[in-house]
Amino acid sequence: MRLARRPLLPSSLFRHSFSPNMVYANYPKLMENPPLVGVIGGSGLYKLDNFTIQQTIDVDTPWGKPSSPITIATLSRPDQPGQDVSVAFIARHSPTHSIMPSHVPARANIAALKHLGVQAIVAFSAVGSLREEVRPGDLVVPDQIIDRTKGIRPSTFFDSSLVGHAMFGEPFSVALSQFLVPHIEAAIDSFSSNVQDGDSKPRLHSEKTLIVMEGPQFSTRAESNVYRMWGGDIINMSTIPEAKLAREAELNYALVCTSTDYDAWRIGHAPVTVEEVMKILSSNASLSKHITAEILGKVHDALSNGEIESARGGMKWSLMTRHDFVKQEDLDKYRYILPEYFGEEGEAKN
Repeated sequence: MRLARRPLLPSSLFRHSFSPNMVYANYPKLMENPPLVGVIGGSGLYKLDNFTIQQTIDVDTPWGKPSSPITIATLSRPDQPGQDVSVAFIARHSPTHSIMPSHVPARANIAALKHLGVQAIVAFSAVGSLREEVRPGDLVVPDQIIDRTKGIRPSTFFDSSLVGHAMFGEPFSVALSQFLVPHIEAAIDSFSSNVQDGDSKPRLHSEKTLIVMEGPQFSTRAESNVYRMWGGDIINMSTIPEAKLAREAELNYALVCTSTDYDAWRIGHAPVTVEEVMKILSSNASLSKHITAEILGKVHDALSNGEIESARGGMKWSLMTRHDFVKQEDLDKYRYILPEYFGEEGEAKN
């Protein structure tokens, strides 16, 4: 039986900007113009090489420390003087790739970015291909997920005295994903303009289904073929719970994937190895840098002018517990990621 949904507060109490008194002492200050775009770098993307580092923030959240300090970096725009774009960057597996997928502190990563003022996350990931047409070196912007993680990873912020049921039918932000596709295609074209052989040019695939497995081992051949039967197109170990938590934190979230291998399903071919994955990531490094430099400023502009609509308000009808039954320590935690729903001293608004 479905319970009647009970909003935690009326929509008239939503605020659409952060104020300094909402900020915990973890940050030196909330920037006057906080970065609207957050980037979560996966395997092979541990820093933003085309950006200038402005600040590195070592932060604690109510859910612990993120997997790396948050780097605030700017991208200069020669064609738009004075309009440099700031982004906030986190290395998902740490800058030294020392955190395995099951142990990534995803709640801390998402909470830190939201608390800073980020409105949208563009995440990057290496994936295995479950389809012949998605070749190693190709890029993918998926639109669906099949969750094959095993409950090891905390996958919700609402695991205490406040119960929330986020909508997840469209696991990625449709608006953000659709915005990215033509701009990534244009970036590939501009990068590959000197490539004569059309077959060697990376392709971009969209509207694909991502399988997220637990890992850290790769798939067996039988598993890989089952995922293909289910309609899976690509596979990784990282996007769950990241996408779920972004939805709970009212953040737009999209994923840009680099296909590195054919997983284990191809008969007559050896299954994937780490050596194979890293070889493709290394050969694609220049393209990845070019794409990030090309698309992140455009995402910032689209958020600023409303072309990509804010995800704020997405949890309005999903918070079920009446506020006077929520523990004070939990109110303080949720205020960190959803300040619009709670009073400035940690009291829920009603």
